[in-house]
Amino acid sequence: MSDHARDLASVREATDRLLAAVGTLDNAAVTDPSRLPGWSRGHVLAHLARNADALVNVLAGRPMYASAEARDADIARDAPRGLRAQADDVRESADRFQNFGARDADWSRTVELRNGVKDTASRVPFRRWIEVELHHVDLGIGYELEDLSEEFTQREINFLARRFRDHPGLAPLLLKQDDGRMISTGAVQTLSVQEIEDGAVPPLGIVVAGRQADLLGWLAGRRDGAALSVDRGSLPALPPL
Repeated sequence: MSDHARDLASVREATDRLLAAVGTLDNAAVTDPSRLPGWSRGHVLAHLARNADALVNVLAGRPMYASAEARDADIARDAPRGLRAQADDVRESADRFQNFGARDADWSRTVELRNGVKDTASRVPFRRWIEVELHHVDLGIGYELEDLSEEFTQREINFLARRFRDHPGLAPLLLKQDDGRMISTGAVQTLSVQEIEDGAVPPLGIVVAGRQADLLGWLAGRRDGAALSVDRGSLPALPPL
């Protein structure tokens, strides 16, 4: 089971970093484009605030969002606000998430997120950590994938590899990090977990190798994979997140 208390502390630290960086901007910079297509930095910040409240809903047993349309409308409504309003909203919504996460609860229970996705409550803080860290990068204000901690980067690579595992639209993949670690994902592999851990290469499948940051960037849709090396095929298109 995930250590939700430790992850909540990591979320707080990541949020403080993001708010400190945002505090150096001005109103004009908030309206500039982010690295996410079609979104300004204001859209990213509005999404971060509403996501914190949505994850409180998840932990409380309520629907994450009233609807997909309501989610998008809330982000569009809040995106044009000035810097101070954006930062205050991110901070206050983050505090609401932290305060709810500090309550006594059964963290082994199953909760439901968007689109019917289910997970244990103990993993929700890590999901929030993902939102804060990756969207900090998406703001394009000097925080890069290389600045993420080794622990976070590895956990997020593992998380995304599990998400894509056994996906029928993705060929078998072996992700090979520059530290030698290998993780299987994509369609069903022909090797056992132990064989993969022992360094065996599947007889079928594409081997994608590179630095942690570049693998994460590709898996998370933040980089095109040009910095990765590919063996036994070409770099595949990943399913939507």
